[in-house]
Amino acid sequence: MTTPQAPARRGRPGYDRDGMLDIAVALFIERGYDATSVADLADRLGLTKSALYHHFSAKEEVLAVALDRALDPLEAVLETPAEPGERPVERLERILRAAVDVLVDRLEVVTLLLRVRGNSETERRAIERRRTFDHRVTALVREAQDAGELRADIDAAVATRLVFGMINSLTEWYRPSGELDAETLADDILRVALEGLGTGK
Repeated sequence: MTTPQAPARRGRPGYDRDGMLDIAVALFIERGYDATSVADLADRLGLTKSALYHHFSAKEEVLAVALDRALDPLEAVLETPAEPGERPVERLERILRAAVDVLVDRLEVVTLLLRVRGNSETERRAIERRRTFDHRVTALVREAQDAGELRADIDAAVATRLVFGMINSLTEWYRPSGELDAETLADDILRVALEGLGTGK
């Protein structure tokens, strides 16, 4: 009778790529990306630098993967086609609700995304993707204004920044272990945002 073999452990000491990424993101948030060295990452993970390089080619690749995990689902929200007969304000509401869901589900990587300052090519690409996302939401706000569904005396770009200022502030105070869930948060944010932007009709 053969003795069953223990399942293989990955990423010494037992980390897989996702586990390593989670710890790296937490360290980037704690110390700042620029202030975190590869040696710091290896030390926090309990790995040698060569073991770390087995999973990621460089510190910047760790950052790139983390930022993709924040940006990819946000961009996917915008790619969801409009439902038949959906008004612009209804589509905007659906997108904002989905953005809250993404932030709650991926709180750490979104927090990191909001802290990048463009000091590397990876950061600059992420900032440009965020800017494109904002522009597309702004266009939808403007479309809802033109349709008479939102008040037109507030600049669409300003309205977008204010709404996402509320959503992004969740990274500063929201705790997944608390009483508020994503649906409740989205309800509250949309009530404040869309009633404030409403036409009063």
